[in-house]
Amino acid sequence: MKFLNKDELQIAEGVLLKHLPKSSKVYGFLYGINRNKPSTLEVIVDTWPDFKVIICRPDPNNKRALEFMKKVTYYSMDEPSLRKMLTEENAIDWSTYFLIGGFDISHTSMLKEVASGREVNNRCYTVVHLMYLPDSSHLLTPAAGSEFESRISSLNLSHVDLVNKTWKFGGNEQGYRNIQNLISNFPSCCITDGQDQPVSWILVYDYCALGLLYTLPEHRGRGYSKVLVSTMAKRLHAEGYPVYCFIEEENTVSYTLFKKLGFIEDPSYRAAWFEFNF
Repeated sequence: MKFLNKDELQIAEGVLLKHLPKSSKVYGFLYGINRNKPSTLEVIVDTWPDFKVIICRPDPNNKRALEFMKKVTYYSMDEPSLRKMLTEENAIDWSTYFLIGGFDISHTSMLKEVASGREVNNRCYTVVHLMYLPDSSHLLTPAAGSEFESRISSLNLSHVDLVNKTWKFGGNEQGYRNIQNLISNFPSCCITDGQDQPVSWILVYDYCALGLLYTLPEHRGRGYSKVLVSTMAKRLHAEGYPVYCFIEEENTVSYTLFKKLGFIEDPSYRAAWFEFNF
């Protein structure tokens, strides 16, 4: 097991680029870290430079890591190597609550078996589609976009409370800090009303995925979501970001929206989030 330094993180990003879209979440984290976005993570691999497993986990020496939910993300090209890291090399701290997010659902049985061996309870948090946009030529631009152009802007810190209150996974102090971090350091986009207040918005997570897409109930049915996704996708492509998102399996409305706008998926692949020690 090896901890990656700054130069090695740059190399690892290049390796993961070749494994998109399945490596998207870890690639997104490294993309942000390598462009000096604030991070509370440390990154480890099984071997170097020819790694088969790469794991992003909370850095115990980073004081800010305590402010956020304990999340682990990995990308694995070889399940036996992953199992070895999880069982023999203490790649994960199994003693407290944590979440493994965005892992290949085919690893579910192995993760459950390893957790059982540690006498750690676990449960599925959510299963998702991984939707991505290979390049901007795939993007379908909604015709209604031009009429909203003067009302499109970015979120600022005065909007943190509004976004937190409406976020499915927010509504608490931890959610507030998370959204504050995202608005401060990553791209965002919103459509405002006549008083310059956001009525619809989309953010980018710290792993560079599109997320937190929301329209206030009284402003729905006007095509705002299409305009926001299209606008953000163009901007991210222009700035070199990966353009992708995770959509929960039961969220057919968002799935249909992204598919109509040109996002695609590997039909044989699903990602999942699991909680441990809950």
